[in-house]
Formats: sequence, C-alpha cells, structure tokens
Amino acid sequence: MDAAEFRRRGREMVDYVADYLENIEQRPVYPDLEPGYLRPLIPAEAPLEPETFEDIMRDVERVIMPGVTHWQSPYFYAYFPAASSFPAMLADMLSGAIGCIGFSWAASPACTELETVMMDWLGRMLQLPECFIAETHGHGGGVIQGTASEATLMALLAARCKAIRRVQASSPETPEAEIFSKLVAYTSEQAHSSVERAALIGGVMMRKVPTDNSYAVRGDMLKKMLEEDKSAGLIPFYFCATLGTTPSCAFDRLTELGPICNEENVWMHVDAAYAGSAFICPEFRPLLNGIEFANSFNFNPHKWLLVNFDCSAIPDAAAITTIVFCSSSVLQHWQIPLGRRFRSLKMWFVFRMYGLNGLQSHIRKQVALAKEFESLVRADKRFEICAEVIMGLVCFRLKGSNERNQNLLKKIAKSREIHLVPCQLSGRFVLRFAVCARTTESRHIQQAWRHITHTFMNSCCFLCTADKNFPKNVAQDNHHSTVSQWNQNEVMLLHMVLLFLYCFSFPHNR
Repeated sequence: MDAAEFRRRGREMVDYVADYLENIEQRPVYPDLEPGYLRPLIPAEAPLEPETFEDIMRDVERVIMPGVTHWQSPYFYAYFPAASSFPAMLADMLSGAIGCIGFSWAASPACTELETVMMDWLGRMLQLPECFIAETHGHGGGVIQGTASEATLMALLAARCKAIRRVQASSPETPEAEIFSKLVAYTSEQAHSSVERAALIGGVMMRKVPTDNSYAVRGDMLKKMLEEDKSAGLIPFYFCATLGTTPSCAFDRLTELGPICNEENVWMHVDAAYAGSAFICPEFRPLLNGIEFANSFNFNPHKWLLVNFDCSAIPDAAAITTIVFCSSSVLQHWQIPLGRRFRSLKMWFVFRMYGLNGLQSHIRKQVALAKEFESLVRADKRFEICAEVIMGLVCFRLKGSNERNQNLLKKIAKSREIHLVPCQLSGRFVLRFAVCARTTESRHIQQAWRHITHTFMNSCCFLCTADKNFPKNVAQDNHHSTVSQWNQNEVMLLHMVLLFLYCFSFPHNR
C-alpha cells in the first residue's frame, strides 16, 4: 500500500467507522455466539500472497463484527464506560503514524513533554493540590499508564519499598526478608479485584476492610484493623481507598482515612478509576476532599472523559518514582513497561475540541440519564434501588429472591437488546445499569426500562409463582403485576386459554 492508496483507503475507513457508529443501534449489542466461533472462519495460517483491502473489509463484517460486544452502543449498560470520541480517534491515528516509542526524553521530546503538560492540565481541572502539579517547583508531575491496575501495582511497589527502607533505618539488623514477611496492605471489601492482584504480584498480605451501610470504608474500621495487626507484630504499610467502587460507585471517606494513614505511616493510594473524571464538575469535587492526605492518586480518562482506551492518569507519579527508582526525571521508570505510546495526543485533542465546559456537560448529561432511570425504578413497586445513585450507575433488583433476579438477567441477556452485568451487595444479586455510550439519550433509557419490564412480564408467570420469597403486595398499585398474586393453578389456566386462542386464531404453515 503506497501513500496514494492509503489516502483512498483511509477515506473509506473513516466512512466505515462513521457509518458503524451512526448505525450501531441496529446491531445486537451483545453477540449470540459460542466460544471458539472465529477459528473455523479464517485460515489456519497466514496467506503467502497479499490479499486485497476489499477482501479484508468483507471479512470484517463476516468474521469480526458478529463477535463484537458493542461498547459504544447506547444500549450498552454493563461495567463502566469505555470512552470514545472522534477527536480521540483522530489523535490515535496521528499517534500511530508518528510511531514513536517514548521511553525517554531523547526518544521523542514532544511525547515526553506533552504528557507532562497534559497531566498538569488535568490536575488543574480537578483542582488538585499544587504538590501534584509538575510546574510547581518540580516536585509533582503525572504520568499516563495503560490501566488503573498498573497504577495500583506501581503505588503498592513504591509503598513496599518505602516501608522496608523506613524499618531498616530504625532497625538495621533486621533482615529485609523478615520485614517483607510482616508487611500488610489494606483495601475495601468492595475494591476492584485488581487491587488484590497487585498484592499477589507484590508478594504481600492484603486484608479487606469492612464497609458501612453505604458500602464505604470509614476511619474507625481501618483504625481498628491497623491496631490489631500492629499488636500482632505486623507492619501496616499500604491502604488503597476507592472513590467510586465497581459494584455500587461508593466512596470511601478520605477525610477520615487520610489522617489515620498519615499518622500511621501508611501509604494511601486513591483509586478513582471511574468516578475521577466527574471531579472536573464543581458539584462533584467535594467527593475528592481529603486527597491532600494521599501519597498517590489514579483515575481513567478512558472511562468517562471521552479519551479512547488506553489512558489511565497518575497525577503524582513523581512521588512513586522518587521512592522506587531515586530518579523521577527518567520517564522509563514511571511505569512497568519500558516503551510507551504517544497517549497524551488524545488528551490534547479532546481537551481542546471539547473544552472544560463540554466535558462537564458530558458528565452531567450521563448523571442526569442515570437519575432518570432511577426514577423509573422507584416508580415501579416490583423493583428496588439497592445503593445511592451518585453518578452514572444505578444498582437495582426485583424484590424477592436472588434466583428470580438471576433468571431475569439471563432473559435480558438472551434477548441481546440491552447489555447489563450483575454484582453482589450485602449477599443480594443486584443488576447494574451504567450509562456508558456517549450517544445515549433519554429515549434509550426509556426503551431499556420498557425492555426490562416487558422481559419481566413475559417471564413472571413462571418466576413469581415459584418464588416463595416474592412479596405478594408489591403490585397492589400496578395492574401489570397482579399476576404475582395469582396461585399456580390460575396461571396454568391462563396459559391454556392463551394457547387455545393462539391455536384457533392464526393460520399455521406446515
């Protein structure tokens, strides 16, 4: 492919991408396939001779698209958002064309310096303390990681290194292996699994801190565990607080936890992977209060700030690298891999083409859509809200047993009209509804709720009568729910009548 063909194919690809996104609602949001579907559709070996671009694009539709979960569909409500915008896509194209490997300043000065400046822009958008900003006396400064999982691990390794040095300074005769064996890390019982994985990779013990009724860690809970472990001869060294937990978007109380961690020489890392983007809005910024006590902080612009994956920000990476590598000026020491992509171009394009006001509007719109869905749930006495709705996530369920909620989710998934995933809260099976796609509008929220309730109605004849734990009075004010009060014989009679009418009212092809 020469430059002339690249121009032609590039225009075709832009048209294909634009058409895909404009018409994405017409595709089932979740694929109807079994594992291993793809291998029989393509050759076992790479071709010896070149193939045409047309053949490849035909195979995109034949092989790839049937197996895609469409994260940018307005009917995708699973997990958390995977941010996407046209400016970020264009920046990714440019990054791919430049093709630099920015492991040091000399390897690509623009790659290194733009990243530093973009992290300062981000820090000021979040109103972070000046110690997080690189421009202030050179003590701060951020770095872009691939994911929050990498950021959590980097923070834990830095905390481990700091703790070992501190103990060795006061007890030089203590072997490092002995210190290592006594180190204890802490995190919320609601924290993401990547936090526990960081402890496994770091080779340290990790304890889960119980949460309150709002699924948040409070200061007294952590304090009690620290005292217990110190009395047992252990060395608490790291606590990962979460702002916006994965199950329910709960917020640990930084203003309570931070002073305790500082007093106890415990490194406090703040994981705000999803919720962190919302702190650019003044009304959500108070949720970040207490960040001044943190040793490190991370969130993912690629979740909610319209910057395509991957882009995970650590606004104070200098603290980590100074401790671990004693040289915060060497960019290759600011992450686990040596090579790094020109990710900051995406931030530069998006921040300039949306502006702070545009990014704030995007966050506020999605929060409003979540509130709209919450109101629909609350208006239906068959359902209940399971956690406070603060941002773009709604946790809800049918009143009754876990089994009936599991069955409802299975039927929703089978339809492939909307995509949800569950979580466990206080031992209950809960459905998560996260507003994800940039193009989601009120009509999509309304349609999603209609689909959920219709799916329930189509299955309730089987579910309600089999569920002894289902409250019999949840539908007194809703005529659609009276079926839940019928006995099993009445339901079976209804099925027979409907079957009779169907058989004698419609012609059948044989």
